[in-house]
Amino acid sequence: MQEVVKFLTENPVQYLATVGRDGKAKCRPFMFAGEMDGKLWFCTNNQKDVYKDMQANPYIEISVSSPSYAWIRLHGEAVFADNMAAKEMCIQNPIVKSQYGEASNPIFTVFYLKDAEAVIADFSGNPPKTYRL
Repeated sequence: MQEVVKFLTENPVQYLATVGRDGKAKCRPFMFAGEMDGKLWFCTNNQKDVYKDMQANPYIEISVSSPSYAWIRLHGEAVFADNMAAKEMCIQNPIVKSQYGEASNPIFTVFYLKDAEAVIADFSGNPPKTYRL
């Protein structure tokens, strides 16, 4: 888990892919919020298309590469939770705080990845590392 958290933290703008409600792939910039209680947490606005897409099909994939040409692919089921501790963790990010103000904002929502799997790889020729989270 710690290698995955470290990779996501060091490469703060990831790309989250969903299946849109129109059946077509959608990919958006996203930010990892943090790890809490053994879960990887993210946040969004419950008025956005990405939220609606994840409600219709909760299986997502996140990917990002590092400046040294390593990358992660992380997938799982997005589970939305009314978790104030997770919201408080997320709102510590100045970008998130500037958008939502407070953790209690009714459009501010958080989710974690259930049955997540991460693969970290690079161009070294070494085998990728797989993590089941």
